[in-house]
Amino acid sequence: MTSQIPTLDIRRFTHPASPAERQSFVDELGAAYREWGFAGIRHHGIPQAQIDEAYATFKAFFALPEEVKRRYHMAGGGGARGYTPFGVETAKGSKHFDLKEFWHIGRELADDSKYRGEMPANLWPQEVPGFQRVGYGLYQALDALGSQVLAALALHIGLPETYFADKTDNGNSILRPIHYPPITTDDIPNVRAGAHEDINLITLLVGASAEGLEVLSRKGEWVPFTADADTIVVNIGDMLQRLTNHVYPSTTHRVVNPPGEKARQPRYSTPFFLHPNPDFLIDVLPSCITPDNPSRYPEPITAEGYLQERLREIKLK
Repeated sequence: MTSQIPTLDIRRFTHPASPAERQSFVDELGAAYREWGFAGIRHHGIPQAQIDEAYATFKAFFALPEEVKRRYHMAGGGGARGYTPFGVETAKGSKHFDLKEFWHIGRELADDSKYRGEMPANLWPQEVPGFQRVGYGLYQALDALGSQVLAALALHIGLPETYFADKTDNGNSILRPIHYPPITTDDIPNVRAGAHEDINLITLLVGASAEGLEVLSRKGEWVPFTADADTIVVNIGDMLQRLTNHVYPSTTHRVVNPPGEKARQPRYSTPFFLHPNPDFLIDVLPSCITPDNPSRYPEPITAEGYLQERLREIKLK
């Protein structure tokens, strides 16, 4: 019997009955991430109606004709904003591209923001009414939830609860609505998303509409993780793994092609990749260096520098 990836009620952190309850949430969340790099978050406060409206809106975009969608593809932009067509992104080290198309929504910045150079303006498809309102509304909701998760993780590794607040308030975070089209043949070598780790601090996955997500356990087993409807899946990315000297592992995961008739159905998914501010220096935290776990990364790197390095590896640059 394979052990299960834990799902926790975040109200124990945001509205605890006692300090002890809040501390137990921090302890359990930290333990889940040390073991799995993944956890489910229940009672997150994002209304199901908001999630459903977002998915309906994103589906409407992906149903548009190919030539209309491609008008929103920014050539040479590394997929930073707007539309990325089918057959582009390829998991690091994989021979075959992923079976997906997607859209990127980024942070809305003030015109005079110092991060304008690293973070381009959003594109909004005019053909889908409400796309901007719905898409950016979900972006903001997941950004706020991610900040709560980071606050709990900060406490777990002996940092102030507010440690990440001023390091992610202008983060180059991305909301990525994804469409995996129906698979019409059984003998293709490609999978919907090849085995990979995420680049960012943490990823929040809301409302995956079908099974397929699998997580690689420390024992080397692929463990399916299909969350309940009211659960958001939150996993550690490579930036947080590096910052914490692998105290929090960035766990390999993939989206497999389902068997039989299920493969003939499209799959939709909307991850939110929470990034630090572009100039944040990813330098191993002293509290995560011990005699048993010496620093693995003596050279620090900025979040922007790390991001660009990785985008080239996955064929987006």
